[in-house]
Amino acid sequence: MRKINKIEEQKVKRMNLNVPVKLHNAFKSVTAGEGENMTDVLLEFIQDYIRRHSPAATKPKGRRL
Repeated sequence: MRKINKIEEQKVKRMNLNVPVKLHNAFKSVTAGEGENMTDVLLEFIQDYIRRHSPAATKPKGRRL
């Protein structure tokens, strides 16, 4: 019998943020209405933000030679 290797779980770090109640309720309502999870939507936003703002994504500022 082949032994199945246990997949190592990805480590996570908890983030807390203060959000106005109306904004939280609206976000929760919209994500639920789309069948999405608030955490998944926020993680996707963070990943996209990093892609767009990372040094590799920015173009050098200066004159071309």
